Amino acid sequence: MALPALVAVLALEAAPVRANLIAAGFVDTPLSARPLGDRLEQRRDRLRATLPIGRVVQPADVAAPAVHLMADTALTGATYDIDGGRQFVPGE
Repeated sequence: MALPALVAVLALEAAPVRANLIAAGFVDTPLSARPLGDRLEQRRDRLRATLPIGRVVQPADVAAPAVHLMADTALTGATYDIDGGRQFVPGE
């Protein structure tokens, strides 16, 4: 993925302006559910069964680190992967 590298460069080039990245996977919202239609519950079940956290990522899971990134003025160039551990699941 090129975005973490881009954010790292941006953090250096735009300093002292901070640049961070929230890389969210599937987050259970009405907007993300719409394209799935009738397959939404099947998707949720699969995520619950395969994600290391054992549940579907919710909006609050993304909001908390976003607030942290805004509040901690020492962070720049960071990438927060908020995907429930999906990146570590083989075949996902």
